Amino acid sequence: MAIDNNKVVSALSTVSDPATGQDIISRRMVTDLKIQDNQVQFLLATADLPEAVKSSLNFACIGAIQAVYPEAEVHIHMQRGEKEAGPQSPLPHVKNIIAIASGKGGVGKSTIAVNLALGLQQLGFKTGLVDADLYGPSAPTMLGLQGQKPKVQVVHGAHKIIPLEAYGMPVMSIGFVVEPEQAVILRGPRLAGIIKQFIRDTIWPSLDYLIIDLPPGTGDIQLTLVQTVPLTGAIIVTTPQELAVVDAVKAMNMFLLESLNVPILGVVENMSWFTPAELPDHKYLIFGSGGGEKLAALGETKLLAQIPLVQSVREYGDTGKPAVLQSDTGDLQERFINLAKALHEQTVLRNQHIGPTKMVEIKT
Repeated sequence: MAIDNNKVVSALSTVSDPATGQDIISRRMVTDLKIQDNQVQFLLATADLPEAVKSSLNFACIGAIQAVYPEAEVHIHMQRGEKEAGPQSPLPHVKNIIAIASGKGGVGKSTIAVNLALGLQQLGFKTGLVDADLYGPSAPTMLGLQGQKPKVQVVHGAHKIIPLEAYGMPVMSIGFVVEPEQAVILRGPRLAGIIKQFIRDTIWPSLDYLIIDLPPGTGDIQLTLVQTVPLTGAIIVTTPQELAVVDAVKAMNMFLLESLNVPILGVVENMSWFTPAELPDHKYLIFGSGGGEKLAALGETKLLAQIPLVQSVREYGDTGKPAVLQSDTGDLQERFINLAKALHEQTVLRNQHIGPTKMVEIKT
């Protein structure tokens, strides 16, 4: 029986990349595939995998092909390839990684992150969400995932986490691991370990955007993130209030440090005004005005959106139904969709004019 090239490729697509959990075909690890009679040979890019993992991967490929063609003789040449300078991204199949940050808590950063992520998905982009606010995880509640636990899959001897899914979007949060009422008491090394697990040990699909909701301020989690992945950029969330802007400047300046050099893609001003449901044309400037524009000017960036303080946003968030997916929230749905469009436009410009952000190497 002649060996079909397409069936061999299909068989190899069932084999997972040990580093990312993605299949080796979509990761383009298989090259120079040649078939002659019952001989199958190809090059397999293995980077710097340990020898034991290479051996496991080798036998997995052979097993996958021989499950379809038992008589096939499979010859695999492990190819390391040229090692690029500096640390490599653990998520090479994710095009853009965006951090959502704020200077202080209570400005609605998680609300912005969740609705922005789903807004990007509404625009047709493959999007994922990491809830990295380990002290106050909001994603389980806002996405209706309370009480659900992620599954674990063994890939070539390593345990990998399968993210949960909400509205078709993959999501990871510490809230899936601890009980809702459990206090999260973590220090530097443990914080770093959890963030790295969310990135390196989770099987993320190929994505256009991975949105990372950070805790407020400038701390261990932010530093671990920039050391773990190359961020495309950051968005800073503030309210119009002067006090919020003062703190937001500190968060923004952290990303702009020469040692980090993460581009600021824009500012989102949340709670820009209060509009009662019964008075949709009224705007009450509870937190003042102009804070978002001021912060954007200080960062030499763009004010991406102004989001009003509306009761339905809180109600939908509490019931796991984000406002961006609801059509009865006045112009809120449109505002979140426009925010997603504005972020995409800024990301395209950033990628056209600036080279990829490198992972930070902090030397002690």
